[in-house]
Amino acid sequence: MAITWKINSMDREIKQGSNDNIVTTLHWTASETDSDGNTGSSYGSVGVTLVGTPKAYADITEADAIGWAKDALGADEVTAIEDSIASQIALMKTPTTASGVSW
Repeated sequence: MAITWKINSMDREIKQGSNDNIVTTLHWTASETDSDGNTGSSYGSVGVTLVGTPKAYADITEADAIGWAKDALGADEVTAIEDSIASQIALMKTPTTASGVSW
């Protein structure tokens, strides 16, 4: 099993100084589905400050954006997100609560 990270949208400034289309916020999801069909997921947004020579907006790949999002979140937060997803799946496999009626 592996967590899949996706970028749903990127906010950008159309003009930032002499640069065009500078990404400022990444909206992401992370999810996993086990072999039994149990799914865990998380979503969020993270602001980014990209330094150096900006990559042309048309040339940004999802892999680039995922890397930027993970860098902005930091290793500890990425681990916490992925651990939370694993916990969601574990809880589906062995639930600790239930609801319904007895009749």
